[in-house]
Parts: sequence; structure tokens; C-alpha cells
Amino acid sequence: MPVHNTSLPGYTRSQLALRNGQDRDEIWCAYEGIIYDLSTSRLWRNGKHYEHWAGQDLTDELVGAPHSNGVFDRFAAVGKLI
Repeated sequence: MPVHNTSLPGYTRSQLALRNGQDRDEIWCAYEGIIYDLSTSRLWRNGKHYEHWAGQDLTDELVGAPHSNGVFDRFAAVGKLI
């Protein structure tokens, strides 16, 4: 389960959307209010992973994924969605 760190900086949905791997090099996604940096993942090149796009909240989309939310444990938490 991701650790919710209250000392993380806050980012709006608009700010998160800029970190989509296209407008900037950063590839970020949010899950349960925490924003993760997925830039190091080869599966997220160019900000896309199967039918999912970076720069958005993936909380509702994870329901249909073939993996658990533990996948986010591999990535650094860089902020919280405000």
C-alpha cells in the first residue's frame, strides 16, 4: 500500500496533466491522492502504458489492471493531488 506522506508538495490536476511525458520529460500519475514519478519505467515510455495516459489520476483505472496497487511501491512519491 502506498505511504501517504503529508510533507509532499501539492499539485493540482492541471499541474499533474503537464507531467504527461509529452509536454515535459516527467511522467507522473496519481493514485489515491499521491502522485508518483513513473519516468524510470520502460513501460511508461512517451507517457502511455497500454490504454492509460500519464498526467492523470489512475485510481479508478487500476480496478481493471492485471496488477495490484503495490506496483506504485516501485516508484517515488513526488507530491499529493490537491
